[in-house]
Amino acid sequence: MSSVNLGTWVHGYTIFNQTTRSRSHPFKKIPVASPKLRCLPISFVSPRLNRSLSVCAVLTKQETIQEEEENPKPAFDFKSYMLQKGNSVNQALDAAVSIRDPKKIHEAMRYSLLAGGKRVRPVLCIAACELVGGNESIAMPAACAVEMIHTMSLIHDDLPCMDNDDLRRGKPTNHKVFGEDVAVLAGDALLAFAFEHMAVSTVGIPPSRLVKAVGELAKSIGTEGLVAGQVVDINSEGLKDVGLDHLEFIHQHKTAALLEGSVVLGAILGGGSDDEVEKLRTFARCIGLLFQVVDDILDVTKSSQELGKTAGKDLVADKVTYPKLLGLEKSRELADKLNREAQQQLSGFDQEKASPLIALANYIAYRQN
Repeated sequence: MSSVNLGTWVHGYTIFNQTTRSRSHPFKKIPVASPKLRCLPISFVSPRLNRSLSVCAVLTKQETIQEEEENPKPAFDFKSYMLQKGNSVNQALDAAVSIRDPKKIHEAMRYSLLAGGKRVRPVLCIAACELVGGNESIAMPAACAVEMIHTMSLIHDDLPCMDNDDLRRGKPTNHKVFGEDVAVLAGDALLAFAFEHMAVSTVGIPPSRLVKAVGELAKSIGTEGLVAGQVVDINSEGLKDVGLDHLEFIHQHKTAALLEGSVVLGAILGGGSDDEVEKLRTFARCIGLLFQVVDDILDVTKSSQELGKTAGKDLVADKVTYPKLLGLEKSRELADKLNREAQQQLSGFDQEKASPLIALANYIAYRQN
């Protein structure tokens, strides 16, 4: 073996006869201690041996890292992702609920459905579907369905018989514009149409998978989900001995259940395994509770203008909240803990594909409205 000086950047090499090397392995691999090392083939003529030789030059780990730092992989652009997915969801919602007779009810449905919002639930549905191998088109009807149901819950939650709110997403609430009677019916219509739209418009998957997803969605909003949390929340107003377990039950059902349903729907429709679905279910439960903890914090730290809805309403209604029960600092610590636990559930997935869900968890944790 001959020693050849190829400059200071070459730290190791292997020379072998070009006429005898295998076509399938043109360069002999050099055992290296670090997976960061890689081989660069170089051919030259050795005067001493009078034959063509090849050298596999190996960059050191330090030099490879330096090269990676000079040409880093682009970071995940969460803002662009949310804008792109949000626009896709908005277009699908606009197409799904059009103005037709009777016009007033459809106008009321569209007023709240297309009033803006972060579209966190439909984007969670799409991101979970894509994570397990599905695509946006498969998940979109379900994504629209969860947003229709979420909008229904907001319309009903704002009614005088519930939270009696005048402002939602920076606009007058539905019943303030269309009256209480039409607002109730608009919510009912959105709930019914959500299931119709999901059942009729979802294509490209086995019927059994769609049926399973429909059942999951129904469970998330019934007496084992959103309705259960809402009823216990109403009955808890004014109570003085509400503990942490009681408060967690309310929000695991009232808020987290639909977020959980959004993620699990996407995982089921995308063809995720049972193990993948359950990991994503746990992830969703964590971010669902996280969403409410942050919501409670914002309710006492932000203005109505900043939130786009009435601030301090839970305090006025004497509701039990995390800041009221734990204090602001402990509530923030709980939010950090839930975010960490959520992201731990994604550790076994392809991290590039998991980037949207990781970013969404961080967004929920650090949102300002």
